Amino acid sequence: MVLNMDSAWTNRASKAILLVRVLVGWVFVSEGIQKFLFPDALGVGRFVKIGIPWPQVMAPFVGVIEIACGALLFVGLLTRLAAVPLLIDIAVALYSTKIITLAKNGFWSTLHEARTDVSMLLGLIFLLLVGGGAWSLDARFTAKPGRIHG
Repeated sequence: MVLNMDSAWTNRASKAILLVRVLVGWVFVSEGIQKFLFPDALGVGRFVKIGIPWPQVMAPFVGVIEIACGALLFVGLLTRLAAVPLLIDIAVALYSTKIITLAKNGFWSTLHEARTDVSMLLGLIFLLLVGGGAWSLDARFTAKPGRIHG
């Protein structure tokens, strides 16, 4: 009975990790692509507006990082490593677009505007701590022969 409960728990945890990975990966891939599709609003123009240095270089660089690392999270390949640049990305985004404007926009407005960024930050910290889970390419490549993943 204990073995079945452990197996059921592992299966549920694997599904939950998969959902977090897909959610966080999807958001970063989408945002990275949009930096190229809508450069004035979300790419170089946005970086100029919020005061990021070298916006013509940094916006495409950040877009590529978001696409590449988001895709790695999505499939669960190099999950912990891919989370690190995205943690830096989201920390800069929170600081440059939310913390700096806190006094101007007020507490509740800032909380509202920061909800996605904070969710991504927490999702990335979660993935950094637990990895890609059993339903990831990480698990497939590190699996021992004969071992079955839940």
